[in-house]
Amino acid sequence: MRFSKKIVLVTGSSRGIGAAIARAFAREGARVVVHGRDQAALDAVAGEIRATGGEVLSVQGDVTRFEDVERMRAAIEQEWGPVNVLVANAGANLTPPAALEEIPEEGWRATVDANLLATFLTLKAFLPGMRERGDGVIVTISSAAGRRANPRSPIAYSAAKAGIELMTQDVAAQAGPNGIRANCIAPETILTERNKQQIPEPMQQSLKDIHPLQRLGTPEDVAEAALFLASDEAAWITGVVLDVAGGAVLHP
Repeated sequence: MRFSKKIVLVTGSSRGIGAAIARAFAREGARVVVHGRDQAALDAVAGEIRATGGEVLSVQGDVTRFEDVERMRAAIEQEWGPVNVLVANAGANLTPPAALEEIPEEGWRATVDANLLATFLTLKAFLPGMRERGDGVIVTISSAAGRRANPRSPIAYSAAKAGIELMTQDVAAQAGPNGIRANCIAPETILTERNKQQIPEPMQQSLKDIHPLQRLGTPEDVAEAALFLASDEAAWITGVVLDVAGGAVLHP
């Protein structure tokens, strides 16, 4: 098992992509910390992992509040020890596509906070300990929306995700001498349970057509990429943004 007894925190892992990442690390022997705001959803994911023999700890908190993130870090370290692999997955799209001048300020701030600020505060809390120990791997989650302009993508969400990509590369450059690797994953449309409900079937089909692989992604596609970037097989990889997009990035 690639991550036997490694402590892995996946923020925003009560459902969707985050839950798939948590399950994948547990399958590979990691001691997984699942995180979210919804305790019932967290309990469900933790129960799934325990049912397959995995070790799991659930922590509740708001990653847009530094005191919550610090409290989470302290709780993990008290229970198990320091985090070896940090997957900063928590994020949300809180504004619909619109012309820039039509975006309400509160919507912009909410979206940027839920994505860019949340990732910043998570790294701010966990990176110092990783530097001190000279050990740690960071995987952040961006989006294809942050890779190129697209009228389907809300501007605030795209800007926040692009910021995550550059921040991850800055961390890779700054913390590399301390033995820390940091990489980012940028998924295209992923068929989470929520997206299955929100995207009508005809639209799902039209979205498939923009992908050379002629399908939409699954949470497991992203989870496998996270496993690779966090593993020893990727020991010489840092500062990259990996497009998990079925080839959609080939289109302008």
